[in-house]
Amino acid sequence: MEAIASIKPEVLEIQPAPTYINGSQALLMSLLAEGVDTIFGYPGGAIMPVYDALYDYQDQINHILVRHEQGAGHAAQGYARMQGRAGVCLVTSGPGATNLVTSIADALIDSTPMVCLVGQVAKKLLGTDAFQEADVMGVTMPITKWNYQITNADEVAEVISKAFYIAQAGRPGPVLIDITKSAQLELMTQPFSYEKCQTIVSYRPRLVPKQDQLEVAAQLINSAKKPYVLVGHGVQIAKAEDELQAFVEKTGIPVATTLLGQSTIPTNHPLYVGWLGMHGNYGPNVMTDHADLIIAIGMRFDDRVTGDASKYIKQAKVVHIEIDPSEIDKIIRADAPVVGDAKEVLKALLPLVNKNDHTVWRNEFRKYDAIENEVITEPALNNPEGKIRMPEVIDLLSKKTNGEAVLVTDVGQHQMMASRYYHFRRPNSLVTSGGMGTMGFALPAAFGAQVGAPDRQVVAIIGDGCFQMTLQELGTIVQNKQPVKAIILNNNFLGMVRQWQQLFHQRRYSFVELQNPDFITIARGFGMDGQTCTEREKLSEALDTMLNHDGPFLLEVIVEKEENVFPMVPAGTSVSQIRLS
Repeated sequence: MEAIASIKPEVLEIQPAPTYINGSQALLMSLLAEGVDTIFGYPGGAIMPVYDALYDYQDQINHILVRHEQGAGHAAQGYARMQGRAGVCLVTSGPGATNLVTSIADALIDSTPMVCLVGQVAKKLLGTDAFQEADVMGVTMPITKWNYQITNADEVAEVISKAFYIAQAGRPGPVLIDITKSAQLELMTQPFSYEKCQTIVSYRPRLVPKQDQLEVAAQLINSAKKPYVLVGHGVQIAKAEDELQAFVEKTGIPVATTLLGQSTIPTNHPLYVGWLGMHGNYGPNVMTDHADLIIAIGMRFDDRVTGDASKYIKQAKVVHIEIDPSEIDKIIRADAPVVGDAKEVLKALLPLVNKNDHTVWRNEFRKYDAIENEVITEPALNNPEGKIRMPEVIDLLSKKTNGEAVLVTDVGQHQMMASRYYHFRRPNSLVTSGGMGTMGFALPAAFGAQVGAPDRQVVAIIGDGCFQMTLQELGTIVQNKQPVKAIILNNNFLGMVRQWQQLFHQRRYSFVELQNPDFITIARGFGMDGQTCTEREKLSEALDTMLNHDGPFLLEVIVEKEENVFPMVPAGTSVSQIRLS
């Protein structure tokens, strides 16, 4: 007994066993470690364990319940474009996952970072055609930077770390993680730990350019007589707006932007000559055939920019600055490719280029501006006859917001009009679906953009056809009390298709006229205020009402039915064949 009494009490203490968490908890802790504060999602059976765990994290992660999984994806895109980091969406298996596919494809082609978390049936049920099982890995492999299926809880932390790295590193894009229900429920066999991924052996995008590439590019730039800078979305992704402005101001080179490159440089900058593309400005398109050097920065020579690529800039040398080496020589051969992050490239290039002045060359663009203004712009903005025209709405909106709002546009005539007539003054002010051209994009993307940039005025410009694709997301906007303003430019047509049918199919208007519902009644049914404007004299007041409203607001403007967007480069022609009417 004495021997027992002499044993020190601490020797008898039993140390607590390590606490092991399940895969769902590990997932949420991994998201927190990545700094995720917002998730756009929709629950369902195969992702329910994650939602159950999320119940305990509501004070740390803002989950936003959308009305359709496609809306979750577009909202995550809008959020990502404002934040400059990956948006996150969370959906269930089967139809939940397949409803997300359109937004994933959209994010890939427009280089938007997104991490898509998708529930899947339990591991033992894989391949059995179980309830709500779909081969999401096979479906999404061509439209993601990376996808992976988690079947073991111990994989969660490492896989999520890789997912965020891949989505955001190099040329950004979407990543999809498919998580089996069994992996969500089972306990990890080791204590949770998380380490942010810094590099992957098989994926090491080049950020800093090679010196020899820089020197060749600089030599071409310094010797050019008629150089021309084409700016794409990559400059904004790299947050290189200041570097771009310093570069063009030192060299004196005129600069144009692609659709997604708009707002990279203020539209009133003396070196800005306009917008490229099928419905872009007259001068920027025509003058590509007169330049002796094209400096393409963060753009991929999309067919909407080049027209017939076989006839595009045959007379010019090409400097192509691009972070994705697969884009080099894919469409247009580069005489001086420079692979790297646009910000790093421009910083390194600046000391190598000479200070120059290309005023005479730049003034050539202004001659075309005068023609476009006389033939298209002035008549569009100063015609008191007939119904309100789309350019009037956008121009007045631009003036009332001082060109500082975030414009989120859908796809079609209204998208092109918004890009033509809004005068961007702040960087990162246009969110649109470029490469995929996804109708229904704007309303959920505008909501995501507002969440991502709560201090900015967000205005969605939507066509009546596009609005009916995703109008259910009005409920998401109202429930989350986000002050999104939306303008429907209603012409009772699928306007862009109708324009093509008019110009190229002898006005054979095949299934493009819409019998629309009462949009304002629908909005009020969701709890959103709104009004319809039909008279030009009341447009200014209607815009003021919308912009000054405390909370979300829907403004429907009845516009001219058969208005067309010009200039226009007909599909399959060269940019020199651009039409003014």
